[in-house]
Amino acid sequence: MKTMPTASRASKPFSQFGFGGGVSPLGIGMSAATNLNKYMNLRGTGNLFNYTVSNFTTNGFSVGAKLNLASAGTSVDFYPFPNHGFRLSPGVLFYNANAASASFNVASGQSFKLNGVDYYSSAASPVTGVGNLGLHTQKTSFTATTGWGNMIPRRGGHWSFPVELGAAFIGSPSLKMNIAGTACDQTGVYCVDVASNQQIQDNLQAQVTKYRKDLDPLKTYPIASFGLAYSFKTRSGR
Repeated sequence: MKTMPTASRASKPFSQFGFGGGVSPLGIGMSAATNLNKYMNLRGTGNLFNYTVSNFTTNGFSVGAKLNLASAGTSVDFYPFPNHGFRLSPGVLFYNANAASASFNVASGQSFKLNGVDYYSSAASPVTGVGNLGLHTQKTSFTATTGWGNMIPRRGGHWSFPVELGAAFIGSPSLKMNIAGTACDQTGVYCVDVASNQQIQDNLQAQVTKYRKDLDPLKTYPIASFGLAYSFKTRSGR
């Protein structure tokens, strides 16, 4: 009795599953996939990552920041040549809570800069502030990737090493900053409350606008991942 070559077998939908993990700019990810037909898989991915950094300085501010990444999405992996690993993967990032927060301060008597203007933090009430960056302007966003490696190998075997390149179109990042305390001129004689002084607030908003422009390329958020996956059959695929 002749048996069809493995390369030409068309598996029944949902007869095989694969699970894997990897890393990308979205964080540490876990993936699950199942076959739809010979040419397509349905794949879901979740990502998490937290990172804290402290005591770095910019424009005179001493900053502590925390990055929080949390997202989940789904995609259809299309393999035009099913016995090879190349794929095209349109998808949707349906959950996106990626964000960063920061707190900052300026030591008394130290200078800081807003929109190119120098100010000095007072000894009586040093300048402090908070900032929040959102990488989820569009809560649901389209993703488009390509890559190599099938989580459910069509040529047999259980292990695969998926590689993926592409982007999530998340919209322009949001950024907000607020400052408080008292700022002075270089002599330390003339001081004002930074929260109520219009000139300082205008310079703060101008500085935030510059930062937003620098961050605008992230509206096309890069995806570049690699990982390891294992697949198995749940029933006969013939």
